[in-house]
Amino acid sequence: MKVTEIAFVGNPVTDIKRARDFYERILGLDAGEIDEEIAEGQYWIEYAIGDQTLAISNTWEPSGASGPSAALEVDDFDAAMAHLKQEGVNIILEKLETPVCFMGLITDPDGNGLTIHKRK
Repeated sequence: MKVTEIAFVGNPVTDIKRARDFYERILGLDAGEIDEEIAEGQYWIEYAIGDQTLAISNTWEPSGASGPSAALEVDDFDAAMAHLKQEGVNIILEKLETPVCFMGLITDPDGNGLTIHKRK
């Protein structure tokens, strides 16, 4: 077996309307071609981010900030973190500078961890 790429990262959510508000209005993501009810009351929504895909769905239970997370590359780290703070997003780590990047850690409304990232 040879893994050739990560097809998508999926974040489980409990309230699809609240999650969509967070991912679309606050993070500024656009729902892609896959935005559908896959079973009664169960939704699968995909957001294309560059060549990658971030999916949200209420088909499984969130594991919280201690579970796996995606790192979202932004064009302006400080502006992104200021926007998230203004929107009242839960910020776990405001800014960490490493030799190669800046990182901040946040959670979505269901407690899923997300990294805000900017390469130097």
